[in-house]
Amino acid sequence: MTLDSKVIDEKSWQLLRELQEDARLTYAELGRRVSLSLPAVAERIHKMEDAGIIEGYRAEINPARIGMPITAFIRISIVGDFTRVTKVVQELPEVLECHRSTGADSFILKVQVRSVQHMESVIDKLTPFGTTSTSVVLSSPVKRRMLGMTTEQVAIRQRRRPTKR
Repeated sequence: MTLDSKVIDEKSWQLLRELQEDARLTYAELGRRVSLSLPAVAERIHKMEDAGIIEGYRAEINPARIGMPITAFIRISIVGDFTRVTKVVQELPEVLECHRSTGADSFILKVQVRSVQHMESVIDKLTPFGTTSTSVVLSSPVKRRMLGMTTEQVAIRQRRRPTKR
């Protein structure tokens, strides 16, 4: 899918940055921050929701505070039927993300668990499907990065702007 410049211009990028930072901002506050009226903010946000650019609004939860302090990535290499693995990982509440990938690994899972024993039980549910390899996260220097315009998109926009004389 390509970037629709009718739906997402510089003001829309500003709104997206603000919403990614704090999705609980009111339309009025968003308008103050990006210099738009409340109706203009509402219209732009609704257009981005309708276009599938904004997919939802969520709370960030500290897993350690709810008794799930261990984050790990489990890689699975399988041969054959991917649908069985997909079904199992969709039913495991410990699996936060599941990505089908290229290379030696068929799937990469991000899991959150209470303990090493808990992680072992999750791994045990996956080993019937293939070889697993697990990496425990020690720290996360970049936990969550906001999406924004890529360097390439900025360059394209700058080339399109008329030069001022």
